[in-house]
Amino acid sequence: MSTRTTAGWSPVARAVTLLTGVLTALLIAFALPMQHLRPHHLPVAVVDPQATTGTLVQRLQANRPGAFQIDPVADTDTARTRILHRQDYGAIIVEPTGARVLTAGAASPAVAQLLAGLAATLQAPVTDVVPLPDRDPSGAGLAGGALPLVLGGWICALAMLAMAPGTAQRVTGVFAFAGIGSATFIAIEKYWFGSVTGNYALITAGVALGIAATAWTVLGLRSALGGRGLALAAMLIMLLGYPLSGLTTAPELLPAPLGTIGRLLPPGATGTLLRSTSFFHGHGAARPIAVLACWLAAGLTLFFIGQSRAGHRAATTAAAASAEAPRPAGLTAA
Repeated sequence: MSTRTTAGWSPVARAVTLLTGVLTALLIAFALPMQHLRPHHLPVAVVDPQATTGTLVQRLQANRPGAFQIDPVADTDTARTRILHRQDYGAIIVEPTGARVLTAGAASPAVAQLLAGLAATLQAPVTDVVPLPDRDPSGAGLAGGALPLVLGGWICALAMLAMAPGTAQRVTGVFAFAGIGSATFIAIEKYWFGSVTGNYALITAGVALGIAATAWTVLGLRSALGGRGLALAAMLIMLLGYPLSGLTTAPELLPAPLGTIGRLLPPGATGTLLRSTSFFHGHGAARPIAVLACWLAAGLTLFFIGQSRAGHRAATTAAAASAEAPRPAGLTAA
């Protein structure tokens, strides 16, 4: 085989090797957390006026070691408030006649189902204090919207890189899409699918923040680091952010510290904010707002740093080219 022929096949071999590595990484990133999906220190309130909580906690810990974080509270109203404020996923109420379990299907259908199973072992009735909407009782619409929600900011960034020629156009384009795209997304989820409830403007604002934070993370890294920045953004948003987001389950169902990492990345923070604004009147929204604001600020900073460097390089190149350009014939130095 000639050297020329060998060289022609080398890029193909490199491409196949690279794609195999990417496929392997995607499989591990998406499938491995799902294989270990179980409760890890899931916060649950316990009301036990008769002080038998110790026995109950021992039973829970013996059956599911490390599964629950037990938060003893004074009464049922306090337990319900903690659920409504997204401090606990549910509650176990111990009464003289037996036990009963409170859940919040809107916080996580997977966790609500898990707590319902726990109630069955305790022979306790279940009350869902924050149920999913009647038109989407399984949460399928919200789960189905998880990937488009994550892809929205990513696609926006790539589109601006390909189609917006200048800084002003990209800045305007990202924020315009964040507003219009999120308004359309929530209109479909709320008025067509019936998958979310709550204040439309509040939910839309939260999603717009998530889309903008994701888009500017991608654009900022690309502007500051070039192709390496785009690869890093892909890892943060798609390879880690989406599978660790808990959008379709709950962060506490992922192995530690994966759930915590997921909530600190844009997809996880966006999903948490969406549930908080959709079903819990904004309770629990402060942390994801802070996380997304940090990503947004960092992305914008990196973007303008990269643009400033590019402008400086362009000016330097132009000056060098001007200095090296041949002078017109007949002109001499003074």
